[in-house]
Amino acid sequence: MSQLDDTRTASSASPSDEQFVTVASRQGDLDICYQTFGDASNPAMLLIMGLGGPMTWWDPRFCGLLAEQGFHVIRFDNRDTGRSSRVRGRVSRAGLARSFMGRAAPPPYHLTDMADDGVAILDHLGHDAAHIVGISMGGMIAQTLAVHRPERLLSLTSIMSTTGRRTVGWQDPRLLPMLLARRGSREQYIETSARLWKLIGSPLYPDATEAVRERAAETWDRGVTPAGVARQMSAILAQPDRTPSLRSLQVPALVIHGMSDRMVHVSGGRATSHAIPGSELLLVPGMGHDVPPDLHHTFVDAITRTARRSPR
Repeated sequence: MSQLDDTRTASSASPSDEQFVTVASRQGDLDICYQTFGDASNPAMLLIMGLGGPMTWWDPRFCGLLAEQGFHVIRFDNRDTGRSSRVRGRVSRAGLARSFMGRAAPPPYHLTDMADDGVAILDHLGHDAAHIVGISMGGMIAQTLAVHRPERLLSLTSIMSTTGRRTVGWQDPRLLPMLLARRGSREQYIETSARLWKLIGSPLYPDATEAVRERAAETWDRGVTPAGVARQMSAILAQPDRTPSLRSLQVPALVIHGMSDRMVHVSGGRATSHAIPGSELLLVPGMGHDVPPDLHHTFVDAITRTARRSPR
């Protein structure tokens, strides 16, 4: 793998105002918050974030760079995250522990429901299909969307994610208590987040401590719901093994994974790429479970290259 020159200037593309679309789901009507970058007449690129992460975890500079490549970039708060609606249904810590042991109870919703939220945004914006980019849990949602709604897909990029098979993409067990830790105040959330990102971030591309704390503060201010994170985690633990279904995909696909990822082991990325015919696998030495700014151009070039392979 060769590293690209990442000294180019930052994007000047500006985001739209944050907007809402009402989604009719099996759990009732949900208001999903979204934001766009770039020309609405360009091909859509839908960015799907991971567990507990609001859309602001997609760096606006990264989104702007993609928009400058000729895409209508869409980022959004998943249900139970940020400014989007919360879903009813309680998931206990004991229930999550049992799910980790393979005795999953029915979750309040599934990854297919979260994929449908993304499709509803595309419908609202008038896009018949889109390039789908997902990170971590968002990669699982992106894969699910690709499998269940292949007609809505122009290309697929799965970043530091996995197939749903339990023998790959495992998590360092020492992280679970921190993920489930109680964060009763804004300051507690910021401190816990800083410790977590220190563990799972990229050792070769460390984030400045102040930047991590600022991101955590912004996340809290947008709306943090521990019960929502538990519901999302429950959906992850209930996901099926998508390997057989991924083998049927007929779209350009890219899989990106850090070789120092403690949240989702790199075996998850390898298994995803192995399952998708003709996919490109980009393994990044020294990258953990984040998207370091120093790698923005590397990612944008790879995602754009994959999108350009789409015949549609």
